[in-house]
Amino acid sequence: MWCESATMSTTDLQPSNKMSHLRRSQRVCLKLPIVVLREGPGTNVASEETHTLIVNAHGALIQLALTVEIGQLLGIKNMQTLEELVCRVVNLGPDQPGKREVGIEFEVASPRFWRIAFPPSDWTPRSPDAKAPTPHSLSGKPQLKKTSGLPTEADKKVLK
Repeated sequence: MWCESATMSTTDLQPSNKMSHLRRSQRVCLKLPIVVLREGPGTNVASEETHTLIVNAHGALIQLALTVEIGQLLGIKNMQTLEELVCRVVNLGPDQPGKREVGIEFEVASPRFWRIAFPPSDWTPRSPDAKAPTPHSLSGKPQLKKTSGLPTEADKKVLK
C-alpha cells in the first residue's frame, strides 16, 4: 500500500516554492519494529521499542513516547536486520496521550535500511504498472466473475 498523506511534512525543511511539494522519495506504509536510542546528559541513554508508520528512503514517521526535540539526533535500530543508523528529528506531531508521531530523517539517505523496494520517482497510482484494486462486495469478500455455466470455445477444444 503506497501512502501519499501523513503528518510528516517536508515543507518546513525546504523553501516555499513549487518544488517544495515534490517528495525526494515515495512514502510507503510499513509497520516495522524498531528501537530508538536517545542520548541524555552525560552517559545516560534512553531507549524505546516502537514501530514505523510510514517509511521512505530518507527516514520515517514513527510513534514515540520518549520526549524529543526538533533537530535532536537519535539512533534507530531495525529489529529485523539489527542494522543501526543515526537520524535527526525533523517533525513533531501534536501532543497525544502516550505516544506522539515523530518524523525522523537519516543523516545520509539509506533506501536499503528498510529492506523494501521503493517505487520509482515517477510512479503514480495511475501508472500503467499500478495494480487495479480488487473489487469488493459489501460483505468484504472479493467479487467473483459470474460465468454462464456454458463452456467457452477454448474449454470445448480442451475437452475434445
